[in-house]
Amino acid sequence: MVFAGGVLGTVPLLLKLKASADGLPRLSDRVGAFVRTNSESLIGVTTRADRDLSEGIAITSVLHTDEHSHLEPVRYGKGSGFFRLLMSPHVPGEGAPVRLIRVLAAMLRHPIHFLRAYFVDDWAKRTMILLYMRTLEGHLRLRLGAFGLTTALAEGPAPSAAIPEATELARRVEKKIDGFAGSLLSETILGTPTTAHILGGACMGATAEEGVIDDHHRVFGYDGLYVIDGAAMSANPGVNPSLTITALAERAMSFISPNLSFGDRG
Repeated sequence: MVFAGGVLGTVPLLLKLKASADGLPRLSDRVGAFVRTNSESLIGVTTRADRDLSEGIAITSVLHTDEHSHLEPVRYGKGSGFFRLLMSPHVPGEGAPVRLIRVLAAMLRHPIHFLRAYFVDDWAKRTMILLYMRTLEGHLRLRLGAFGLTTALAEGPAPSAAIPEATELARRVEKKIDGFAGSLLSETILGTPTTAHILGGACMGATAEEGVIDDHHRVFGYDGLYVIDGAAMSANPGVNPSLTITALAERAMSFISPNLSFGDRG
């Protein structure tokens, strides 16, 4: 049996099974540990010019700003405008009151720009998404709480929705394409960073004390059970991990014989 539901599918299921005597109580205590994001910032810059920013491959270039940070301009296909309903003006600030005041100030200072960006004919067609990512060392812990999945900082710097360099780059793109920068409301109001690349929670290890699975993706303590998705990754690559996950999946499948006996972990 293969678990491949991604971090937010596989890890909560494993936590529930571990907590149940009728589930998988012998699962490693590392379930939910070493969860990482790409420490990213997602900023949409909507142009006021008559330009189509949706044509072409989704991601075609990378700007490396230092040894652990880079920016990728991202295209969304025409009609993919649901994000419009979730956006507010992009403003810096660590505290929610400061951010809210700055949002109101931005809307009052440039009301026409804000309204034109928000009510543009096709948001995805007129918007460039700036994906700013960092490979900082830090990880979270996922646990099951009374109201569902909870997160806590385990080690290293906490992911932040306020990244000064990302803001500065967004301002430069605003000027370049005559645009207006926006961020998700959850970042502006709650200060909660958004990630498109959550990883870990069922990582590899030499033993059950170190990880949930071995180097063949086999779950410690349960022969025939595998985790083959982003939950198995123990490091942050700093880029979209889809190809890495694909490579790990192909490698894991190469170890499974058509005549496999699940009593043999050799």
